Amino acid sequence: MARGSRASVDVEYSPVGEGLGMWDIWLYVWLRRVSVINAHIISVGLVMLTSILSRPGTSLFSWHPVCMSLGFCLCMTEGILLFSADGSPFCFKSRKWKVRLHWFFQALLLVFGATGFGFIVASKNVSEHSHFTSWHSLLGVTTMVATVLQATCGVFLVFPKLISVQSFPRMRLYHATCGLVAYLLSAVTVMAAMFTDWFQAMVKGVAWYIFFLLPLFPALVVMNQITSAFLPKKKITS
Repeated sequence: MARGSRASVDVEYSPVGEGLGMWDIWLYVWLRRVSVINAHIISVGLVMLTSILSRPGTSLFSWHPVCMSLGFCLCMTEGILLFSADGSPFCFKSRKWKVRLHWFFQALLLVFGATGFGFIVASKNVSEHSHFTSWHSLLGVTTMVATVLQATCGVFLVFPKLISVQSFPRMRLYHATCGLVAYLLSAVTVMAAMFTDWFQAMVKGVAWYIFFLLPLFPALVVMNQITSAFLPKKKITS
């Protein structure tokens, strides 16, 4: 009985394809695949463009954008999208390997985030500027807190003996929710960074608007993936 109920829970159902013809389903699948591939490209592109603009090594501050973009634009995005079967470079890996890669990317995220945070604190101390005086800095701290919370929930999922069996599904939902909130906050924080004096001095005109819109696309793809995976699904009955 338990085995049958477990199997029914594991069956995935997507209401999107209900009532659609084969052409519509094929188009939908390829649009999702292209969207995921573009999210990967944009994430890598943001890191490369940020590195070019900041010229790491020229100052203490120059390492802050590089570390934060590596952590939140690249590692956080890849750590979530690797669970997608549409256009993910890790789609050939088993679930076990995907979880391990997910933890690897999340660990790198925390390392890059803490390093980037340390560089901006050190830079402001050297220049004797006040801390946490802009929306970008306040959003950045909030994002770091949400990231630590989702990582904490993830620890309980990796070591389920720390919690009761009944709490495991709820903790999994907490982990996904905190992860989604942290990702959306990171996207808003990146967009807020484009209003800083440093960024506006470097990028102007149409290029600024392109930069401003770029973080939105991966955020929409990630939000769709998480909500699709954790929203209640109908069970298929024979």
